Amino acid sequence: MGWKTIDNMDISGKKVLLRVDINVPMKAGKVTDATRIEKIIPTVKDILAAKGMPILMAHFGRPKGTASPTLSLKQLIPALETALGQPIIWADATIGAKAEAASAALREGQILLLENTRFYADEEANSAKFAASLAVLGDIFCNDAFSAAHRAHASTEGVARHLPACAGRLMQAELEALERALIDPAHPVAAIVGGAKISTKMAVLSHLISNVDQLIVGGGMANTFLAAQGYDI
Repeated sequence: MGWKTIDNMDISGKKVLLRVDINVPMKAGKVTDATRIEKIIPTVKDILAAKGMPILMAHFGRPKGTASPTLSLKQLIPALETALGQPIIWADATIGAKAEAASAALREGQILLLENTRFYADEEANSAKFAASLAVLGDIFCNDAFSAAHRAHASTEGVARHLPACAGRLMQAELEALERALIDPAHPVAAIVGGAKISTKMAVLSHLISNVDQLIVGGGMANTFLAAQGYDI
């Protein structure tokens, strides 16, 4: 294992910049499936138990670098508070004076939520300046957004260049499962890969082909393979 977990970090009294994936489906202003929110609970609780202060940062939808009220993370606060069982402090910004003031005011036992990282074009461009602006908010970077980790964005890759970094509990579980499956698997081994977009999965699929006995493709991207075989989609 060449990566660190929360257990390897001195978190007490530290502000932990925690990248999570809470890109949940919504309808009429309410979360319709809170699974991704529920998945972050172990990491947030462990940081709080270690006397650390979690600062949640995440993307929501595809605002393409433009702020939009319909894609604000503020609307997820009720679902987050229900899942975590405590109030969430809202920063109304991702970087800059508002975010820095909210971080500075954060105290032990509290949780801070930053605004949608993708309201800034510099996020998806993995801007070094934007990553540095995020890094000033925390003392430690913890990545628990496994489902967004294949993208080298400022909040997933760039910020790790500025702060001591570790994996959250969800990321840890996924990486350990991958190690068991791909580094020294018990054959025969099959990989089941789903998702909507094949464009972001091609590198993963290419790697898996040479490491597994069976590769099963599902989800929306299976249609791409069916179309290539001549089926009417």
